[in-house]
Amino acid sequence: MDDETRRAVETARRQLPDDIDPRRVVFGFDGYLDRVREVVADRTDPTSYERLPRLSDFRDRLDRSVEAGSSLSYEWLEDGRRTGGHTCHLSRAFGTWAFSPTLVGMYGDPVHETFEREFGEYDLHSIGEPGVTDAVEFDDGKLMLTEIGDTMTLDWAGLDDRFGHDRLVERLGGAALLGVGYWSETPRLPSVLSGLRERWADIEDPPETVLVDPGDVRKLDADRLRSGREAIGELGDVTDVVVSANRAETDVLADAYDGEADRDFAAAAATVFDAVEPTWFVGHGVDRSVVVTADDTHSVAVPAVEEPELTTSSGDHFNAGLALAAITGLDPAAAVVVGNAVAGHFVRTADQPSLDEVRAFVEEYMAKF
Repeated sequence: MDDETRRAVETARRQLPDDIDPRRVVFGFDGYLDRVREVVADRTDPTSYERLPRLSDFRDRLDRSVEAGSSLSYEWLEDGRRTGGHTCHLSRAFGTWAFSPTLVGMYGDPVHETFEREFGEYDLHSIGEPGVTDAVEFDDGKLMLTEIGDTMTLDWAGLDDRFGHDRLVERLGGAALLGVGYWSETPRLPSVLSGLRERWADIEDPPETVLVDPGDVRKLDADRLRSGREAIGELGDVTDVVVSANRAETDVLADAYDGEADRDFAAAAATVFDAVEPTWFVGHGVDRSVVVTADDTHSVAVPAVEEPELTTSSGDHFNAGLALAAITGLDPAAAVVVGNAVAGHFVRTADQPSLDEVRAFVEEYMAKF
């Protein structure tokens, strides 16, 4: 194992405290109902079948169908339902850690029973209708088929109409963290970040960290990505801004900001950092995660698992661990280790890790390779 990963893990072990003081956290502004799916490869009888294991197998069958000029039919099965999106996944994690989440997002009017059942004990505020996602699980990735809810039309003015700027300022007072996602589903999200920048001085004891998850930015054209990047950097003038994207999203952002090129992961992350100017830019991948700051770039290996229990929302769980570490004061590389640990536990168990389980994963990190 490389020395840089060893050093990051050692720092995480040393810096992650035994006791973390839970505080309020705020998340906005999406909301989804996820239907977890799997695709049938071969069915032998009404009760027996083999699951299609890999996304690449799905692609190969699709390619053969296109080449043959024929239609393609798949059977898929529902393997559970859950609430999803940035606000739900991160609130679920932080709630497990005894924090007090405020959720401002798309949960229906009236609030759908699924959201109420899971998050009704928290400070829950609906500002529109949720999206619905069919998340098709494979061992090497996932296919997300989404009906977008009311996030698509949300902007700063709309947030005032639906929730109220003064009300948002009040909710942000005293919070340790504001998490915002996803730009890909909320094209006018930069206007929300700009509006927050203008009102930041009005917040009494504002969040020390803002986490921004761009989401699948392949859905946005390069002009929109370029025009919106300044809002992130400007928010960084008043608070620490952590931008977190997966490997594919990082490459898309780098191409949009500095032209298409053959870059390795660290170079792509550095390109995005230079263009967006956050406090940290973090790229998370299956085998490595990287973090770029004004001082340095760190690359940390990820202990992969051959047969994950669940990969949908693994990126959100990485972000939860990353955010937890950031607001706890960990160094950037150590924070990435904690992000990898939370995601690693989740994909292995399909369950939220407790803080003790996060610490245990960090302690056993090197043994998992």
